[in-house]
Amino acid sequence: MSQVMHSAPSGANANVDAGAQAAEAAEAAQVAEAAQAALAQIRERVLAATASGMPLDIQGGGTKRWYGQAPVGDPLDVRAYRGIVSYDPAELVITARAGTPLAQIEAALAERGQILPFEPPHFGPGATLGGCIAAGLAGPRRPHVGAPRDFVLGAVMMNGRGQILHFGGQVMKNVAGYDVSRVLAGSLGTLGVLLELSIKVLPRPVAEATLRYDMPQAQAIDQLNRWGGLPLPLTGSAWHDGVLSVRLGGAAAAVEAARKTMGGEHVGTLEAHAYWEALREHTHPFFAAAPLAGEGQPLWRLSVPPTTPPLAHGDTHLIEWGGAQRWWITPRAADEVRAIAASAGGHATLFRHGDKTAGVFTAQPAALHAIGERLQQAFDPSRIFNRHRLYR
Repeated sequence: MSQVMHSAPSGANANVDAGAQAAEAAEAAQVAEAAQAALAQIRERVLAATASGMPLDIQGGGTKRWYGQAPVGDPLDVRAYRGIVSYDPAELVITARAGTPLAQIEAALAERGQILPFEPPHFGPGATLGGCIAAGLAGPRRPHVGAPRDFVLGAVMMNGRGQILHFGGQVMKNVAGYDVSRVLAGSLGTLGVLLELSIKVLPRPVAEATLRYDMPQAQAIDQLNRWGGLPLPLTGSAWHDGVLSVRLGGAAAAVEAARKTMGGEHVGTLEAHAYWEALREHTHPFFAAAPLAGEGQPLWRLSVPPTTPPLAHGDTHLIEWGGAQRWWITPRAADEVRAIAASAGGHATLFRHGDKTAGVFTAQPAALHAIGERLQQAFDPSRIFNRHRLYR
């Protein structure tokens, strides 16, 4: 339950509003009490795991358990540590416990005409805020506004000693000077148990429009890069099977002016919403060969410079993020896929399915690996949290 400033009621509505606020406060207190009990249980489990050396598999809604290396250890379910702690629409900040359902966060924001700017995928109804940030995944809006880490203002987590650490606006000095609250985004729970997160939010665009064009892959990449250099209100792009789709969002006048400049076929509102949601949640037909549940063909995600020309003809492709994100469904060996990505100045991640023995993520440069090792030694020296989830 969110804590939001209300305007003073007047007239006959005063008693109704006061009653609603009292009920809201009572519910918030009940959620907070349950969260404190859950926190004590989490700390007990962490201390026991550290003493025994047995790893813990941190779990939320379980909607992204296939992402990264295979989980190991005893399950540590953190969903009971939930609830919106505070939400100030005027300051564009929401703070919530990590076990809070992502759908609850988005519903509270929607009531005030606001959104999580990075458009995180859920991949299932049980997605939580903690899992969203731990995975660090973003949707079509990512190249235009930023990644999840760019919107994490503060974080609270429990380390391997059972200590609760605060990072961000009201905190102790970060370890070695790093912005730890942002480092936690994409760490897949390997540094500690995320407990609470403060996220910057943004207003929902006043107007949106989706345009479509029939064009081959090379032409689409070139066109996206030309548009990327113009002051256009772009909020999403995708190319697949000879069709380029582009989303605009912002002030109504800006969207209308861009539509006139860019041409193309205008897509209806409902169809456009369904399209971008399917792209974000991987229910788009392209991903049918690599489904979220069950076995499927290997799905690779390549991060490359947006101007990179078409890669590896003959495979099935979907291009997002203005050309910077290339999805592949291919039986090619991991070494070959990574060599192709590296030759373009990028890297490749085995996103789903396939043989993970060669590693899911491209190995880090030595300097970055050393930083990661120091952070893990500081927070989880016994390596009990999500052991090997990032790298074997």
